[in-house]
Amino acid sequence: MANDAVAGNALRVAPAQPEATDDPVRGVLAAFTKDLVRGVDDTLTAFLATEVDALTEIDAAMGGFAATARDCVLAGGKRVRPTFAYWGWRGVVGGDAPLGTVLPALSALELLHAFALVHDDVMDASDTRRGRPTAHRAAAARHRAAGHTGDPDRYGEAVAVLIGDLCMVWADRLMAHATVPADRLLDVRRCYDQMRVETVAGQFLDVLGENDAASWSVDRALRVARYKTASYTVQRPLLFGACLGGADADGPLIAAYTRYGLAVGEAFQLRDDLLGVYGDPATTGKPAGDDLRTGKPTALLMLARQLADPAQRRTLDRAGTVADASEVAHLADLVRDTGATARVELMIAERVTEALAALDTAPIDETARTALTGLATAATARRS
Repeated sequence: MANDAVAGNALRVAPAQPEATDDPVRGVLAAFTKDLVRGVDDTLTAFLATEVDALTEIDAAMGGFAATARDCVLAGGKRVRPTFAYWGWRGVVGGDAPLGTVLPALSALELLHAFALVHDDVMDASDTRRGRPTAHRAAAARHRAAGHTGDPDRYGEAVAVLIGDLCMVWADRLMAHATVPADRLLDVRRCYDQMRVETVAGQFLDVLGENDAASWSVDRALRVARYKTASYTVQRPLLFGACLGGADADGPLIAAYTRYGLAVGEAFQLRDDLLGVYGDPATTGKPAGDDLRTGKPTALLMLARQLADPAQRRTLDRAGTVADASEVAHLADLVRDTGATARVELMIAERVTEALAALDTAPIDETARTALTGLATAATARRS
């Protein structure tokens, strides 16, 4: 029944045609990405409805738990990972291949993303995500409202860990619904597994950095960006899509995607570093200055310390110990005064240039080349 529901939604999605516009990049992205996002959302909705129903049969409380997990997946987001995977696939197969055959695999990346976000929020003790209470905070609030015994915060964290675990399992189950040759699906799975391993490695380094900030460096912060963000946001999704399309693992397309994905992925994280300090909460869905409140050793903060004079460095050393909004704003101004903000903007621009150079000679479908050109800028110039 689940397979039928997923396939039914997937097969209704046909390739779009670019909209008429003076900007060919925007036209391609608007046309294809609109259908992709709708297809991903429909696929996830159908799949999760069946999964929630099955868990509700175990126990009514399980139904509520599963519904919370479902809501974490469907609560919004830009569908960045399926988008990069889609264009990685289109770059191999061209514009006429039916999306329905691979849509479950593309959609599974959103379940993997939900797993990572829910666990990340627990580790960061975050209060909000996409403008809503994080999973662990919401579960703790329900615990208090119900008058349960025990520590509500500990309960909330335990529930959130299980929600993340369930999303990981759901991702595996949904991926199996893709209708591609079995041997190709094995190659896809190997790419997917590597993406998960690198995500865990990057997350561990991120946690380590927050607890060992004194020995951190710009290079190590960039290593976190490479494995925590670049791998599972851009590079591996691109390669995942190429595997779905049957690309030669040793061919020039994979080499170009690897180079492009690393550059755009690092730029994506560098933009996140800037948004973590200067972002508008109404747009980002998270409080401004969170990284300064926690003293997170991002490339931005590491550069600021590297460029600061002794007096500035002494003030920057207070990052992680301030909570007052005015103090956080003062630190943000100080980071900018060191020149670190401008340096990070330059690093982003350099990586976008590197990504576009990788596309110049890549043997890919021209529509995909146009879209990936636009995505390199859109993913790194965003405000949320």
